[in-house]
Amino acid sequence: QVQLVESGGGLVQAGGSLRLSCSASGRTFSSYTMAWFRQAPGKEREFVAAISGSTYYSDSVKGRFTISRDNAKNTQYLQMNTLKPEDTAVYFCAGGLRGSVYQRGSYDYWGQGTQVTVSS
Repeated sequence: QVQLVESGGGLVQAGGSLRLSCSASGRTFSSYTMAWFRQAPGKEREFVAAISGSTYYSDSVKGRFTISRDNAKNTQYLQMNTLKPEDTAVYFCAGGLRGSVYQRGSYDYWGQGTQVTVSS
C-alpha cells in the first residue's frame, strides 16, 4: 500500500508561483508513474502532469508547470509558474499506472488534495 500526502498549496496572485510537494510512503515509489490532477468546483478532475522516465503535460499548463521527482526522498513536485485564475483548483497527487498516463482511472493511489487559489 502507498500513501500520498500533498503540501504546498495556498493563495497566490496571478503571475505568481507555487511549488506543490507529494510525499509517498512505501519502498516502491521509484517504480511508480506519478502524476498530478486537479479539480475545480463543478468540474471533472483533470490531468495536469505525469512523470515516469518521461514527462507529460496537459496543453493548459505546458511551458508554465514543471513536474519532477526525488526518488531518494520519495517525493514528487509540481513547480507552477505564471499562475492564472483558471489554475484555481484542488490539486491531487496520484501514483501507480495501469493504462494511459492521462486517465484518472489508471492510478491506484491518491492523496487527499491541496487547494490552490489564484486571485486576479
